[in-house]
Amino acid sequence: MAALGGYTVWTNTHPVRLTASIEIEAAPEQVWAVLTDLDAYPQWNPFITEAVVTSDDGLRTGATMRNRLEQKGETSTFTPTVLEVSAGRELRWLGKVGPGWIGDGEHGFVIERTGRGTVRLTQSEKFSGVAVPFVADSLRNDTLPQFRAMNSALKQRVERLAAR
Repeated sequence: MAALGGYTVWTNTHPVRLTASIEIEAAPEQVWAVLTDLDAYPQWNPFITEAVVTSDDGLRTGATMRNRLEQKGETSTFTPTVLEVSAGRELRWLGKVGPGWIGDGEHGFVIERTGRGTVRLTQSEKFSGVAVPFVADSLRNDTLPQFRAMNSALKQRVERLAAR
């Protein structure tokens, strides 16, 4: 029992982290507008193909969501809780598998101004829990490319809308 407890503590203190960044020629507000236009995700987002706020009062800290992911021809749905909504700067949520110690994913988007008319969008996720070591390679090999695909699609959409 002590070994299981120790393993559980270890997996929660040694998360798997994925990070993908991209430079976008736009203002932070323009990137934020596309990132938070959840209704438009099916039109452009190859990774999170549906994102719906399921609680009252819209996209805010504490809100609950239902997100559908497409990866390697498979669809999965999870129901995260929004942890942070800072307009033009950060959106972050926490999804759980099971009661929370099995697998948690804290997913975030950070927008940083890098120059006049450019920003860096960083999408990241911190995975922790007892199941994570068993899927760590899949997360790195399959999920991280999806982050990059979404970032690229978001860049294209933002820059196309900004050029109008």
